[in-house]
Amino acid sequence: MRPESHSINDVLTKNATSFFIPPFQRAYAWGKPEIERYFSDVIRIIKSELNDKDHDKLEHFFGTLVLKEEQQGFAHKSVVVDGQQRLTTTLLFLIALRDLTDDENFKTKITNRYLRNDDSDFEDKIKLKQVTKDWEAYRALVNGRQANPGIIKTAHQIFIKLITDAVKTNPDITPSHYILAIQRMNVAIIFLDERPHKGEDPQIIFETLNSLGKALTLADLVRNFILLSLDSKKQSNLYEKKWQPKIEAQLEDSISKFYRDYLQYKTVSSIKVVSDEKADINAKEVYQQFKDFVNDKFINHENFIDDIVRFVPWYKWINDEIVTDCVSSDRLKDKEIKELLRNVFHDIKAEAFKPLVLGLLEYNQQGITAERLSDDKLIEILRTIRTYLIRRRILGLTQGENKNVVLLCDRVRKLSSGEVSMLELLSNQFYKMRLPNDVEVAERLKSLDFYNDIKKYSKFILGKIEENNTKVAVNFRDSKISIEHVMPQTLTNSWKEELGNEFETVHKQYLNNIGNLILTEFNGEIGNKSFADKKEKLNTSSLNFRLYIVNRSSWNEADIKAHGVKMINWFLNAFPLPENMKTTNNWNTAVTEKVSFSPLDDEAGEISEGNKPARLIIGNVSISVKSWQDVFVEFLKWVKNSKDHDFDSILTNQEKLFNKGKTIVKWKHLKEIMDEQIELRQRYKTFEGHFWDSKNTELTDDLIFIQVNSSAKSFMNKIANVMTQLGMPENSVEIVLK
Repeated sequence: MRPESHSINDVLTKNATSFFIPPFQRAYAWGKPEIERYFSDVIRIIKSELNDKDHDKLEHFFGTLVLKEEQQGFAHKSVVVDGQQRLTTTLLFLIALRDLTDDENFKTKITNRYLRNDDSDFEDKIKLKQVTKDWEAYRALVNGRQANPGIIKTAHQIFIKLITDAVKTNPDITPSHYILAIQRMNVAIIFLDERPHKGEDPQIIFETLNSLGKALTLADLVRNFILLSLDSKKQSNLYEKKWQPKIEAQLEDSISKFYRDYLQYKTVSSIKVVSDEKADINAKEVYQQFKDFVNDKFINHENFIDDIVRFVPWYKWINDEIVTDCVSSDRLKDKEIKELLRNVFHDIKAEAFKPLVLGLLEYNQQGITAERLSDDKLIEILRTIRTYLIRRRILGLTQGENKNVVLLCDRVRKLSSGEVSMLELLSNQFYKMRLPNDVEVAERLKSLDFYNDIKKYSKFILGKIEENNTKVAVNFRDSKISIEHVMPQTLTNSWKEELGNEFETVHKQYLNNIGNLILTEFNGEIGNKSFADKKEKLNTSSLNFRLYIVNRSSWNEADIKAHGVKMINWFLNAFPLPENMKTTNNWNTAVTEKVSFSPLDDEAGEISEGNKPARLIIGNVSISVKSWQDVFVEFLKWVKNSKDHDFDSILTNQEKLFNKGKTIVKWKHLKEIMDEQIELRQRYKTFEGHFWDSKNTELTDDLIFIQVNSSAKSFMNKIANVMTQLGMPENSVEIVLK
């Protein structure tokens, strides 16, 4: 690594040097505030020059440029690893300055010294090659043409106005003064040495940099890891012909999720959740796993690109709700596969199955003849997954899926060849990952508030019941199709008479029961109508659900219960199990369930909400706890007493760590809050577990109180945030369940 100090003018006027911003780098992002700040720095330098009293003329430090140099014949090319925003801004400023002067000689000098280079191999001999998104607009401005609307054109217009206004208020300023200012704007240039023993791989440098303070997503990190290792021509070629059109343009906002799911499938391991919408705490950890995988499994990065591009269309079939590609050459099978994918990943939203199904689609689309997964087997597997998921959702089961379903990815080949069935795999999990049998599901459906407790799935379930009974698909996703309460949500006198003397009890107990619900296309039109009027309207319905209702002469508790039995049977037939599994325990009793977890576990929130804690283990310290409040308080108490961690950093970052301030409060502040909000008096405890009014508590101004009125899931999130802030590894904190 060779650091040097130069003015930005010296950097840009090197005759034989062109600058290449890799096409996959972030596009230009400076807006009006940043540009105005840049211009004000320029004006300050000029005013210092014009001020006779200033003996030491003002200069300005303009930040850092990180460059990787490439020699190509007589030409010299500098790849801009970081600092593209500064370079682009300066050149846009110079273009604006050129465009405002009438001095043709001055115009020519700016163009030839800063904007073009005879040795450049870029179009029009332009000295700085912009990212793909900005290139045409920037090229137009260099060539003196109108640029298309966008951030590049806007920046140029801002500079035009700033320079024009400056002339009005400072008539002594000439174009030459602006060039002088550029000569006094200094940058620290870091030239990278690519010799391996120097440890200056530009990709490694890039990982440590944030453009405009914006953290890097997993998508950013992976793209630059793969492409920055190549020379500039290969970078451009691979990015523009493969990476951008075949990955980024296809997946848009789901790129990081795709990388994670691809990696989970390939490594058969559970990997932390990441997001493209914002850089998150897991991105760098997952990125390191990604790098290790690529370096271990592929000869070079180009081979990796060829492999991962294969998976993009299949991931789109999983990720996109509407699939227009042809999945199967058989029209009917194609339609069914797409519907099953939509059921699993959009109606039920089962993220845990994405890696597994990605593997199944690979074997379905490109598997070798002996192991290729047929369309019929794929349909059978997807039906089984759908049945497994919706039965579990009826019972409120999700725990364990994210960490354990991915472990089935190593069985994809055997699933394809028929050596094992999906039913065998799913019925051989531990208890909390079980495949619920008919008895368990039927019992739950009898008492379940079907309308509210599983609202996310209720229309889907009723739609599939209708489809199974009639063999005709119903568009349950259509807003015109709605769930109708036969006994209405508000009782009229006619309905009270219909239900009998116990109408209040019947209404309360059965209103949202599956026995009182059907699917109609009337979208609330028949709301509170009498039973007779509802039957008359239902006679005009095209849905099979109407038949049972219109054939009843009454609708009371007995009728609702009878209809409930029918609906439950229909559910079990729509999401069926083989005869030999309908009443058996469909789990592996020999498998021991995990009884502890870390707050940094992806499923920590779900695990905590379904269980009670027994012990908190931090390092070698084991602390007995009875509630999730205790876990949070004892964790913070341990951090405060630890010599290795800065408790004050938690106090000063509460908004970030806890999504609210005043989670940890000293008594001198808490007593003021309590005077205004008396209801808070039972929401804060000391490290000893006492409320403020406990006889065992001596109230001193510096006594710390912890807010404890949160859910178990919220406590886990808060602890996870603190662990991340303090750099505590996942295995440093363990919670043992009862």
